[in-house]
Amino acid sequence: MAKAKKKFDEDFKKMILDLNQSGQSVEELAAQYGIATQTIYRWKKLYTKNEATGMTKAEILAMKKEMARMQEENTILKKALTIFAQK
Repeated sequence: MAKAKKKFDEDFKKMILDLNQSGQSVEELAAQYGIATQTIYRWKKLYTKNEATGMTKAEILAMKKEMARMQEENTILKKALTIFAQK
C-alpha cells in the first residue's frame, strides 16, 4: 500500500531549513521529523535565493502563476471590448 502524501505548510518548511542553516544535518532533521531527505533537499532548492535574481524559486513560480492569471484576464477583457465595440 502506498504511503499517504503529507502536506507541510510554508512555515514548517522554513523552520526545517532554518534548523539546517543552524548546523543540523539534513539526515538528522529527516529522522527527527519523519521527512524524506529528498524532500528537505527539494525545499532547500525551492527556498534558497538565487544570487543572480535575488529571488527564491518559490517566488519566481508565484510570479509566473500571477502573470499567467493576468494574461488570461487581459485576453478576456480584450474579447469583451471587441464584443461591446461591435454594438
